[in-house]
Amino acid sequence: MVIYTNSTCEYCQIAGGYGKLIWETVHWNVYLAPSQRYLGTCVVALKRHCRDLSQVKNEEWIDFALVVQKLEKSLEKTFQPTLYNWSCFKNSVFRNENPNPEVHWHFIPRYQNPVDFEGISFHDPDFGYIPLPEKREIPGKVMEKLALRIKDNIK
Repeated sequence: MVIYTNSTCEYCQIAGGYGKLIWETVHWNVYLAPSQRYLGTCVVALKRHCRDLSQVKNEEWIDFALVVQKLEKSLEKTFQPTLYNWSCFKNSVFRNENPNPEVHWHFIPRYQNPVDFEGISFHDPDFGYIPLPEKREIPGKVMEKLALRIKDNIK
């Protein structure tokens, strides 16, 4: 199988500095998102170019189900979120003159109560509502520890 990467997609380039690859399957890459407004937020990107969900192949859906199970179990073991949001937005790519959308998922753990990690307190002020796209960067060393903790709990 040929793996396609789109040089205009921020998620295809995630490994180049945008985020940290923490796990992969045959069809999907799992990255720790650079914004950690919601502790443990990840991006799950299909390894091949695919514009719409209707183009995702059956074997990719089956593999995606494994990603969902493993990622949610890892976060449950790591931080005990109250719930998980999954979203597949492609809106921002259409701000470009020549949009070339690709399938990727945003995995957003949500917390009813604050969670502390490495001396940082994470609050979810809009719990119970749609997650807000507000960026929260945390120190690189904390990101490394977070990525390692999630990766170690994926089994």
